Amino acid sequence: MAEVILKLSNVESAYGPIKAIRGVSLQVEHGQIATVLGSNGAGKTTILKTISGIIDPRKGTVEFKGRNITAQDPAFIVQQGLVHVPEGREVFPLLSVRDNLLMGAYTRTDRDAVARDMEAVFGYFPILKEREKQDAGLLSGGQQQMLAISRALMAAPELILLDEPSLGLSPKLTKEIFEIVVRINRERGTTMLLVEQNANMALNAADYGYVLENGRIVMEDTCERLREKADIKEFYLGMKEVGARGERRWKKKKTWR
Repeated sequence: MAEVILKLSNVESAYGPIKAIRGVSLQVEHGQIATVLGSNGAGKTTILKTISGIIDPRKGTVEFKGRNITAQDPAFIVQQGLVHVPEGREVFPLLSVRDNLLMGAYTRTDRDAVARDMEAVFGYFPILKEREKQDAGLLSGGQQQMLAISRALMAAPELILLDEPSLGLSPKLTKEIFEIVVRINRERGTTMLLVEQNANMALNAADYGYVLENGRIVMEDTCERLREKADIKEFYLGMKEVGARGERRWKKKKTWR
């Protein structure tokens, strides 16, 4: 059985009087891509913010590599090897691409390894090499997402939290981003917890999935099995069942503009 690198036990977080997540328990194995699916407002982002220390939970515990990191300072959590790529990318717009990447490595002292990792991220995203002297605020949305992921990699993390990496991107760029995410996981062994509304992309990229509704985990399984569940097909993959009773066939629902 694979080692569990991240474990949440009965975690509850809130914004003032409003509970955002209620008794959430989940775990991520070392080297795995796990995903949390759910609609807007389900509490997906709150889970990541609670893990990375941005929000202190009211109840429950967060463990990373067997150590309790509940409500620890975010900078301390980064130093332990856990990095958060937030929704909306949040690059430093007035710094160059290169300086943004170096900001990701600010906790490191192994300069030679930092230089090697810089070349590695340029290998994943060649456009960043072309734009390395350009201010990050002048990049396109897709390029800023590439930069945000690359900046996280520069911290040499063991676990990356990815919040809505497809947000605002075209289908082509979304596909490209997800292909690189999977490649990073397979080549570097970096564990990832992915929060994503594009359920089809997430389920194809990840190994294990959780479904979140109204702040609670209502379903979990391998992504292979989740893709075959009727509820997932209908509510998250936009498919409907067709054919006579007893003959189960599915097709994409029509969408209207």
